[in-house]
Amino acid sequence: MSDTSVLLSGIEYKLRKLIAANVRLRTLVDSQEKELLRLRQENVRLKEENSILTEKIEIKTIADTFSNKSEIEEGRKRIQALMQSIEQSIALINK
Repeated sequence: MSDTSVLLSGIEYKLRKLIAANVRLRTLVDSQEKELLRLRQENVRLKEENSILTEKIEIKTIADTFSNKSEIEEGRKRIQALMQSIEQSIALINK
C-alpha cells in the first residue's frame, strides 16, 4: 500500500508540474501573439511610410531634373508625347 501511495504522490507531483508548465507556456504564447500582432501592425505602418517617402523622392528627383527653362520645356514635350501615346493606346483598346 505504501508503494502505491508513493507512486500516486509522484504522479500527482509530476502532474502539478506539468499543469504549471502549461500555464506558463500559455502565458508566453499569449504575450508572443500580442507582440506578433504589434510587429505586423508596425510593419504595415513602415511599408506605408516607405511608400510615401519613395514617392516624395521620385517627385524630388523629377523636380531636380527640370532645373532650368530648357529642361522644363523638354520635359513638357516628353510628357505631351507620352500623353499622346497613352491616348492612342486607349483608342486602340476601345476599338
